[in-house]
Amino acid sequence: MRQACHRQKQKYNDKTMQKILNIQTRGRGTYDLSADLARCVQESGIDYGLCHCFVHHTSASLILCENADADVRHDLETFMNKLVPDGDPMFTHINEGEDDMPAHVRSVLTQAGISIPITDARPALGTWQSLYLWEHRLQPQQRRITLTIIKG
Repeated sequence: MRQACHRQKQKYNDKTMQKILNIQTRGRGTYDLSADLARCVQESGIDYGLCHCFVHHTSASLILCENADADVRHDLETFMNKLVPDGDPMFTHINEGEDDMPAHVRSVLTQAGISIPITDARPALGTWQSLYLWEHRLQPQQRRITLTIIKG
């Protein structure tokens, strides 16, 4: 379930708008935020500028990734599982389960923030690009993403 562009958390002046996306995940995987991003940019009324996206968590990240073939995201998950496996005995931080520390490592290896240009009142993503929330925990989570839209 999504609650995009949460209006109670909106801040605005003539050069900047800030909106919050609250995303309920179903657990590990990727969640396409591109439609939410486009809707928030359109609602801002800003034709040209920059949208900075920031995820407020240490066990999830944001990525720009190909949107045409879901195998790309599947392969990224497979790669990350091999690079940072759950339950690896080298990790001592397992307070919330065997996926706890691997989720932190995954978020550090990816990114918490991404800036996307705005052109003609739309996110200027490439033809095959989408913005994704990458959930690194196995269990469902409530995630918060701040979009700061700045007039150019």
